Amino acid sequence: MPHDPYKALYLHLPFCVKRCGYCDFATAAVPADSPEIDAYVEDLCLQIRRKAKEGELGAIETVYLGGGTPSHLGLSRLSMLLYTLSLSMRLEPDVECTMEANPESLTERMVRDVWALGVNRLSIGVQSFDDDVLAVLGRAHDADAAHRAVAAAQTRFENVSVDLMCGIPGQSASSFEASVREAVSLGVTHVSVYPLTIEAHTPFNAAVLAGELDEPDDDVEAEHMEIAARVLAEAGFERYEVASYARPGFQSRHNIAYWTGVPYLGLGRSAATMTQNAERRMRVQDGQVTDDLNARGMAAEDLMLGMRMTRGVSDDHVARAAALLPAAPAVLEELALEGLVKHEDGRWRPTERGWLCGNDLYGALFDLA
Repeated sequence: MPHDPYKALYLHLPFCVKRCGYCDFATAAVPADSPEIDAYVEDLCLQIRRKAKEGELGAIETVYLGGGTPSHLGLSRLSMLLYTLSLSMRLEPDVECTMEANPESLTERMVRDVWALGVNRLSIGVQSFDDDVLAVLGRAHDADAAHRAVAAAQTRFENVSVDLMCGIPGQSASSFEASVREAVSLGVTHVSVYPLTIEAHTPFNAAVLAGELDEPDDDVEAEHMEIAARVLAEAGFERYEVASYARPGFQSRHNIAYWTGVPYLGLGRSAATMTQNAERRMRVQDGQVTDDLNARGMAAEDLMLGMRMTRGVSDDHVARAAALLPAAPAVLEELALEGLVKHEDGRWRPTERGWLCGNDLYGALFDLA
């Protein structure tokens, strides 16, 4: 079907030095010298060139190399991938190009080379600066390696993000707060904070079922998220999305694309693609349709996704949605009475309680369809 041009490109690199016990992503622990990685990257380069020939990369504004651990690929493969990308699309400085990395595989030389090849944002999977917490998570690095990785990244990159996790069994509030403060002190420009989620079919799930690991406590996770909000706000970071904080001008444009209905193309194993036109929005993963929304469904989903953002949705947005979803204004009023959203300055915005009770907030809006 004819569709709006893709504005965001996601490249999935599903390889890690080891697989963490909580991970349910489409990844595998594969040695760095494995021919399997060579074959995968070569195929991904072919996919990129094919999409370029089909004219699908001409309007791309953000690129994200995710995983897995892209830095685990090593320099030669990353160079081939980024060179192919630069030949296939406009990879200018105004195109945000993010690469994920983990501390155990990010080196100063890699930083210099990927920067020269067009990457302009690094996202480092730190998770914690507490060695005991890192041991619980089964991470392949320690706190010293995390410090070295951030320092290496900053030899070229101004735009450096770190991921932190909270609500981890055995992680105290003081330990988590110390990690947030450490990220600030290192001078990063973006912090993402994710509560630990126990996913089915993971080693952590088996450990919880066997009584070997405590299940994450919702109240503890809420306390930790409130600590992050307070510490980062005091340090001059702005919370622009439920899990993301940035210094002014350093919000992730790629993340925002996902929450604002921007069509995106995913390449690589299990990468999702979202296509849309005025009548239909469809998500496809591994050749299977995972979502197929009509205009009403699109309107409801856009309201729901908008509530992941601090800025929420405007009155004009709600009025347009109400043409397809007449109950939308009344539902927002009900959510306001429940303390999940608030109305101010011509916008409906999520409250802190709305984010903490996200299932109630998002479900009520999506049910409008």
